[in-house]
Order: sequence, then C-alpha cells, then structure tokens
Amino acid sequence: MPAFFGRRERDHVVIEGGDARHLARSLRARRGESIDVVDPRGFLLTVRVESVSADRVEGHVVEERAYQPEPSAHITIAIANLPAPSLELVLSRCTEAGASAFVVFNADRSVGRGQKIERWNAICREAAMLAARLRVPEVSIASDLDAVIGAADAAVMLSRTAPRRLAEITQPRDLKVLVGPEGGWTERELALATETASLGPRNLRAETAALVGLAIALSARGD
Repeated sequence: MPAFFGRRERDHVVIEGGDARHLARSLRARRGESIDVVDPRGFLLTVRVESVSADRVEGHVVEERAYQPEPSAHITIAIANLPAPSLELVLSRCTEAGASAFVVFNADRSVGRGQKIERWNAICREAAMLAARLRVPEVSIASDLDAVIGAADAAVMLSRTAPRRLAEITQPRDLKVLVGPEGGWTERELALATETASLGPRNLRAETAALVGLAIALSARGD
C-alpha cells in the first residue's frame, strides 16, 4: 500500500482528486481502514478512514511519527529524451531511489521527441507515493544539452571512457548528472562537458545508467 499525499487540518486529513479516486475505486478503501499519509513537514501519519467517495477521502489521525526519507543531497537527473517506455522507467525508478528533480532534453542522437510533461509528472507522483517520499520530484524540459549545462551550477556527464569514476566525486553535494541517449553522446556534446565521469567499463542502457548513476551519487554523499 502506498503512502498518500493529503491535506492535514489538525487531526483531520483530506485526500482529493486522483488520489481519492485511486483509494476509492482501485484499492476499495472502506470506512475504518487505516492508511499511511505523508505530512511534508516531516511526519508519517496513520489515518483511520471515516468517509470515502470518488473525489474525496477523509480520515482521522490516530498516530504520527517523525519521518525523513528524503536524501540530504539534491541529485538531478538530466536525461536525453528516450522512447516513452524507457524514459518513463527512468522517471519511476529514479523517483523511488531518491532523485530530487529531472530535466528531459533533446540530445543530438535522441530518438524520443515527444514532450508529455503532465504524464511525466504524474508518473513521478505515483512513484513518490509508492516510495513514501515527502515530496514529488519535478520534471522540466530543456531544448538541448547546451541549455542544460548553461543552467547548471555543477554538472557531470556520464561517459564510459571518462578517466574518473562517479563514485570519486563527492563534492559539491548537489549535483546534476547528465545521461545520454541510446546512441551515445556526439563529439560536439562531449566537448561541452566541464566534467565527465564513468560508471565502469561495461556499456549500459540509458535507463540503467540513470538509476546506477543516481545510486552511486547518493551513496558517495552518504544518502
């Protein structure tokens, strides 16, 4: 059972919209059941359901406990646009693992060209609920790699041939990890990078590299 996002009013919680419909129709929540609700102020609430409808679920807080699942380091995954199944997998799994935000851009060799920002943010919201996170990573769009690097304070491009491993880069704490398309970076794009890092000698799919890169960057920072 995921942890839901709700509006807390003292000891009362209201869940509305799509989350309420999911509870009422898919999960068939009933009065008297207990569900978990995250309070973004740093608490996990146990809520006893008092009323259920397709657009509104209400309940009473019966327990709260301090809860801080968010990484202290903010790791943004900037990923070249991929075919929909691969990109959606990246957004879902990296949200579960603790990504702070996502930037989707068109690399020189990008295959995916569609921009479905509402769907992408919905996927991140569902994954954040499943992982019981306090916040939902935001997905934004950049026109190309030049724009991504120009807007970043600290960015590391993943490249299999880089002499340095990503695990060796522990500063700065907040980092943007650049993940290329299925066809790899072009020479033009490689020349834009101010810093590159490797995940190891094996060739990884883009979606695998994004998740492994995130995990390594968080681990290197104690998260």
